[in-house]
Amino acid sequence: MKNNRSKFTKINNSFDCINCKKHVPPSERTCRNHCPFCLTSLHVDINPGDRANPCKGIMDAINYDVDGKKGLVLIFKCRDCKEITRNIASIEDPQQSDDYDRILTLNQP
Repeated sequence: MKNNRSKFTKINNSFDCINCKKHVPPSERTCRNHCPFCLTSLHVDINPGDRANPCKGIMDAINYDVDGKKGLVLIFKCRDCKEITRNIASIEDPQQSDDYDRILTLNQP
């Protein structure tokens, strides 16, 4: 029998960025997990929103990709454990969009 439980936990709270110290409001369109100003995140999840990752390192956006279903996706690398993760960019969020000009400066292959 197939398990129908989602591996996604919805957490969409405001927070202060660990890197640039700016206040980040909740997203109106998705669950925000990175700073829209400096594109920094924390390595806190194993599955989205579970906050179960023991690493807790700072993650830097290192690149981006365009996914046919998800749109613009940011690629992050953890400073501590070096794991690579992906997260949807919030480029049209009416509350606070990601800095599109900063995204475009990320390294492309």
